[in-house]
Amino acid sequence: MTGSAAVPVYGDHPSRAAILSELHARPFATMDTPRRVLHFAYTTDAGQASSAADALAAFCSQRSLPAPASNARHHRVSIQGAILRFERHSEFCTYSWEFDAAAGADDAPFRPAAREFAKLMNLLPQPGPLMVAIDLHLVKAAKVTDSLETLFGVANLAASQVEDNAAILATDFRSDPDGFVKLLILDEHLTSAKAGALVQRALEIETYRTFALLGLPEAQTLSPSIRKIELQLPWLMQQMQATEGFEANRKLLSRLTELAAELEGGAAGSLFRFGATRAYDDLVRLRLEAIGEKALPGQTTLSGFLSRRLAPAIRTCVSTEERQANLSRKLARAAQLLRTRVDIDLESQNQELLRAMNERAQVQLRLQQTVEGLSVAAVSYYVLGLLGYLFKAWKDAGGGPDPVISTALALPLVVIGVALAVRRVRRGHYEKKT
Repeated sequence: MTGSAAVPVYGDHPSRAAILSELHARPFATMDTPRRVLHFAYTTDAGQASSAADALAAFCSQRSLPAPASNARHHRVSIQGAILRFERHSEFCTYSWEFDAAAGADDAPFRPAAREFAKLMNLLPQPGPLMVAIDLHLVKAAKVTDSLETLFGVANLAASQVEDNAAILATDFRSDPDGFVKLLILDEHLTSAKAGALVQRALEIETYRTFALLGLPEAQTLSPSIRKIELQLPWLMQQMQATEGFEANRKLLSRLTELAAELEGGAAGSLFRFGATRAYDDLVRLRLEAIGEKALPGQTTLSGFLSRRLAPAIRTCVSTEERQANLSRKLARAAQLLRTRVDIDLESQNQELLRAMNERAQVQLRLQQTVEGLSVAAVSYYVLGLLGYLFKAWKDAGGGPDPVISTALALPLVVIGVALAVRRVRRGHYEKKT
């Protein structure tokens, strides 16, 4: 034996590296107070997300900064006194610009205005439509003299004690004149690690909350169509009970099929959006649980605010999806019942058609038999006429039998022979057909 054993080498699963790296895809960054973070989220498809990553790589290369890998889903780089964090998600990309005290992020909440910092975002091309813009300010609680009501107003203020009373998170979930939703974190005794985690979770709450609401316009658009189908289905069921006959049932089945196609088209188009809405809503709830909210005296918590404002929209999406599923099942059952009636009517028509065809075949057979009988008689008549001439000629020649008697004796033989010949011809014709 040697002093050291060889390290075994195994063939990795193709997805092993991606799965292992996913656990560390979005690590919390430590953060010291004060900090100002401008967070942007743009809706993107696969092509736009790839173009955004390429644009960021070119941006970094031009400035001799570390560039992201071609398939990187996140990247963090320092530029012009700020830190830029880029992330790719399933249907959006985010850019988070972090500014410290040296870059102008002082302890005066939301001063200077966010537009002074947002100019850096113009250095990069916009990858898609803007969906989220957040102005988050992390400041020391002791240095803030303005009340939360002064900063956000009373009507829409939501504030909670978070991270085991180490900070206060406040917002009004409203867009300011510059287009940013303001989030304020008052640091009472946060560590750098907890501050970084809280900032990221607060940004995710607002981002996921916004994307969860994307399902609401879809539900509102589909609702009239679903309602129309809900009203027409009972009428069609009544028509099913009142009408009879193949043609009437076929028309009802055609209308049911049109309604089912319309419903399934809407359901297929909204399948991803409603599924994403549920997923984003779950993520919002998980992030709210993670920050450990506690109520402040006289204030509405973030969870309480969102339960009143966000939950109805989520329920609308869920309800719309359930209505689609229920209607789809009802339409399928109604169509199956009606299709059964159409099949029964069609079978009855087929039976009548077969019966009529059988009767026509029998008539044709009898007519054929009659024609065959007449044919035998006609052919036999002509054959006997020829034989009569033959016997008469033989008699006139002086030695033949009586023509009348000879013709009479030949009659049975001629008739039988002609009948057999006609039968043979008919049989040969039948065998050719089969």
